[in-house]
Amino acid sequence: MNSGHFKVFRDIAQTHSVSRGAAMNGISQSAASQILKHLENDIGVVLLDRSMRPLKLTPAGRLYFDASRDIVRRYEVMRAEIDSLKGELVGSVRVASIYSIGLYEMRRIREDFEEEHPQARVHLEYMHPEKVYEAVSGDQADLGLISYPTATKKLKVIPWRIEKMVLVCHPRHRLARKRTVEVNDLADQEFVSFDPDLSIRKAMDRFFRERGLLRKVVLAFDNIQMIKEALVIGSGISLLPERTVRQEVTEGRLVAHRIEAPELVRPVGIVQRRRTTLSPTAAAFLQYLQERPGD
Repeated sequence: MNSGHFKVFRDIAQTHSVSRGAAMNGISQSAASQILKHLENDIGVVLLDRSMRPLKLTPAGRLYFDASRDIVRRYEVMRAEIDSLKGELVGSVRVASIYSIGLYEMRRIREDFEEEHPQARVHLEYMHPEKVYEAVSGDQADLGLISYPTATKKLKVIPWRIEKMVLVCHPRHRLARKRTVEVNDLADQEFVSFDPDLSIRKAMDRFFRERGLLRKVVLAFDNIQMIKEALVIGSGISLLPERTVRQEVTEGRLVAHRIEAPELVRPVGIVQRRRTTLSPTAAAFLQYLQERPGD
């Protein structure tokens, strides 16, 4: 048995899938199944209930998973620390990000980091906000990028940046032709907004409530890309982070106006597990992010 077997089992357990766990380790599904069977024969118990879809850990499997996760983490940190003695970063960092951060800039940040450190790899996955918290809490990700971040017993928040929110609308909307847009201009407008359970929607609802303004939400989505597509076809107006609409504004498909209201901002932070030591590669990537909060 070697550390690679523990990692294969950890990844199968976390993804609830033999095929996905195999893909994460660059091996065939058959090879992953053989490793799983070998581990079960070695310990003499069934670790995964294969009659369930998705796969479910047995009670013994849960104990084995917790131990495997700890073994893999300790081994990876040890290897990374040894490599760091050689003056180079080797290994990977797992990052979970909400779509509106990952899709617009994280690919460039990842490429720049990997160019500076050729033997380091950034594994980036886009997720719904709640899934970001779950991924970091469950040790499926080393770092999480989230808007309106909230600390928990398991997670701490590292402030990253504050993003200005702007009014966004179709070029033919009447507000697009105004030289300046005031907060009161937003009253009684038809809005394309976020789903009610998202933190950004709750923040916008609070903003309008405190200002005593009424608005009509005609459409709601769980991501910025869908909101922008609705705005492009003239479905209403919206308040979005300015950096997420730059391309559409440059192309002339949307218009963005700044509004003089200090409350119209989106805080973005990095979440990390408490009482967990990051590997040298993950720590270096965290520092890299902190030094590049964005323009």
